[in-house]
Amino acid sequence: MKTDYDAVIVGAGPAGSTAAILLASAGWSVALVERQTFPRRKVCGGCIGASNLLLLATLGVGDAFARLAGPDLREFALYCGDRVVRAPLPALPDARNPWGRALGREKFDLLLLERARELGVRIWQPWSLRAMHGSAGAYRCEIETRPAELTELRAPVVIMANGSWEGDRGRGGGHAARRSSDLFAFKANFSNSRLAPGELPVISFAGGYGGLVIAEKGELTLAGCIRRDTLKACRATAPGQTAGEAFETYLRTHTGALRNVLGGARRDGRWLGIGPIQPGIRAPWHPADGRFVVGNAAAEAHPIIGEGISMAMQSAWLLCVRLVAAGRVNASADTLQRVGADYARQWKRAFAPRLHLAATVAHLAMKPWLAPVLWPPMMRSPRLLTAIARGAGKAQIAPSFHGVPPLGEISSLEDVH
Repeated sequence: MKTDYDAVIVGAGPAGSTAAILLASAGWSVALVERQTFPRRKVCGGCIGASNLLLLATLGVGDAFARLAGPDLREFALYCGDRVVRAPLPALPDARNPWGRALGREKFDLLLLERARELGVRIWQPWSLRAMHGSAGAYRCEIETRPAELTELRAPVVIMANGSWEGDRGRGGGHAARRSSDLFAFKANFSNSRLAPGELPVISFAGGYGGLVIAEKGELTLAGCIRRDTLKACRATAPGQTAGEAFETYLRTHTGALRNVLGGARRDGRWLGIGPIQPGIRAPWHPADGRFVVGNAAAEAHPIIGEGISMAMQSAWLLCVRLVAAGRVNASADTLQRVGADYARQWKRAFAPRLHLAATVAHLAMKPWLAPVLWPPMMRSPRLLTAIARGAGKAQIAPSFHGVPPLGEISSLEDVH
């Protein structure tokens, strides 16, 4: 069994699978390690920004995504109590498909994973990373599955795409202490809702925020985040309910616009929950040992802006064009250090402003008592919401995508600047 590769990628979500597809398309031998079986439901709204549609086409899944995904997302809305303000979402300029769409993670992740398999990526699933030794140019990754079975994968390049809330797998990382401000995320799907197709509402409520979107087959996804202390209070007033059900009760009680949308709707399946989530910037590259990091493992945006999947895939693109430019046969420690430093600089330029904007919007949304100050200017000029959506990346091409030659034609790092 082959255990030597050009790259080992840990995590087969949108970031990891995107990286695997891009490297395999350039002729790299790739091992993709994923501990969960697919398809899987995830606590995620499933929004894919229009800025990613060109990238999906490059990955070879654009047509399949177009067949499966929900309607074009053309309008933004803000729900706060009984108030609603709407504004157009910005269109991607000069594009055949100027609007984003939504697709559930159980379908989207599998779509990318199967494409990686078609390109010859070796899928290790369900396997998990147990330990990692070595550094850039010479890694040894111990992976395990059940019943107890161990193997070792060797590669000069390791890409961590294992998400943020799981910790630093393989290096003994842990989680922060419990805080009352910790955010817990929940998601449920509903059929027969009254949400207009193409509308993308954000819900502002005390102690949290949420969002709605119509995904595949007209199904509504309701997802949101709530502070630990607010959730505790919710559960105290809703005895016998699960955490997700208490979250739904709280939203319905305090948001008239949501009650209208869900009037007559039926929840399909149970609520999913996860947490605490850890929004914020960590590190896209670890200089000490040369690990590359993509997706939520590098940084997690507050999901209020609906750009998590898009930024995860774009970070994989940003890294992989540089790795391909460096060349797999030249994957020395010095070369990979140069790639890492360049990737970290470009990552910061591309994503740090959007992450900071998401944090600002999230903290404002969790304080609806600011409505008397914030609501009048939004009612007078709804396009303020359009401007916020544009700043969040809704009409922003994937970084470095335009002007970069196809991966097979990249020969040096200068080609990607």
